[in-house]
Amino acid sequence: MIEVTVAHLGLDRTTNTPVVILREKDGSRVLPIWIGPAEASAIAMELQGMKAQRPLTHDLLKQVLVGLGGDLRRVVISTVKENTYFAELMIRREDHVFQVDARPSDSIALALRMHAPIFTSDQLLDQSGVETDEPSPNPSLEADKLKEYLEKMDPQDFGKFNP
Repeated sequence: MIEVTVAHLGLDRTTNTPVVILREKDGSRVLPIWIGPAEASAIAMELQGMKAQRPLTHDLLKQVLVGLGGDLRRVVISTVKENTYFAELMIRREDHVFQVDARPSDSIALALRMHAPIFTSDQLLDQSGVETDEPSPNPSLEADKLKEYLEKMDPQDFGKFNP
């Protein structure tokens, strides 16, 4: 398994869809994953250290996990099938480890909140990743563009997104 970090969050200009870019921790490959606007907003808020007045879904899940004595050990972006990425949450509670199927976008938002590492396979990076020698773009600049896009969205657009 290869550890990855959130390199930046931005907007795909060709599809006008939010995309999270994961970069291998000790390498130059990146893995772009197109995500929904709500998840992009949750990730952007956490990256910028912003807190909502009331708990969002990912904040609620964090509190439930912690309240039940669980610990998010890691997130694994495991595979892609027909342009849909799959992920698993590896949750430890006492001496049991539970594997929970989840969307990568939700998994990333939760991992950021719980300071859990994110992993993917070398095979997935080879299959779907992109090699880059460029330094990581300015994440705050990308987040600002995404924030502007999300603020201009009509709430009805959230139901139209088809990952």
